[in-house]
Amino acid sequence: MKVLANDGISQSGIDALVEAGFEVNTTTVAQEQLSNYINQKAIDVLLVRSATTVRQELIDSCPNLKIIGRGGVGMDNIDVDYARSKGLHVINTPAASSQSVAELVFAHLFGGVRFLHDANRNMPLDGDSKFNSLKKNYAKGSELRGKTLGIIGFGRIGREVAKIALGVGMRVIASDKFVGKATIKVEFYNGQFINVEIETQPMKDILKQSDFITLHVPAQDGYVIGEKQFELMKPGVGIVNAARGGVIDEVALVQAIESGIVAFAGLDTFESEPTPAVQVLMNGSISLTPHIGAATNEAQDRIGTELASQIISILKTEKV
Repeated sequence: MKVLANDGISQSGIDALVEAGFEVNTTTVAQEQLSNYINQKAIDVLLVRSATTVRQELIDSCPNLKIIGRGGVGMDNIDVDYARSKGLHVINTPAASSQSVAELVFAHLFGGVRFLHDANRNMPLDGDSKFNSLKKNYAKGSELRGKTLGIIGFGRIGREVAKIALGVGMRVIASDKFVGKATIKVEFYNGQFINVEIETQPMKDILKQSDFITLHVPAQDGYVIGEKQFELMKPGVGIVNAARGGVIDEVALVQAIESGIVAFAGLDTFESEPTPAVQVLMNGSISLTPHIGAATNEAQDRIGTELASQIISILKTEKV
């Protein structure tokens, strides 16, 4: 059995597959050449992350494919229903990257309340000549402890964010169309833990109450946060999107920053990836990362081994 990890896979994932008798190919094939390559090499399993898309045309042109795997949570770059209708297995790793994404959310939050994203732009330019004025500019930071964090989307990643927030000393409120309440287990280094039960609320209440808002929803038609939602928020709110591009109206976001409704934003995903809007990239109140929520060594190890485990289970146990 042959596996093509077109967007890469961790060494731990490769090792697990090779040990089980699979041949693993990590060549990165251009999208337009992918179907020919899969057919020429008789690939059984195609693994992707966010760079490669697997649409109906590719699925139809590669009859030897048995499994399509997505290293990560969202599968909006795969025609999942169509693939399954053709008898293919479509798998992903919904839990593997949750901790990494949650920590990135707090990197943006901590950076935002202390202006680190802007200070790191200006210190190399003016730190030696305008030190005192920069110090004054960044002297009105705030603490996260005691503030209210609103989480929109209370699945695996949203709950990991809640754990960190509770550990920091924040009040956590959440909204989710499908979750009524959840018990958050906050674990400490010495094995002790506490359980905190959180009941979800309507999104409009989250918008009105929150000092900071973070989104953890799948890609969908239309914006989750647009002009009307910004109008409900408290002045000076901070907002983070490490979910999917297109869930926040970026034009409305910039307007909300300029009007003072939003104090800062942290964006890891963008409406027009991989070419984010210039007005977003150049805004000094927006902390920017290039869609790296799951890009930690630990998360990639978990993703690789979880994909390998699923592939082995399907193709060895079921003898597809």
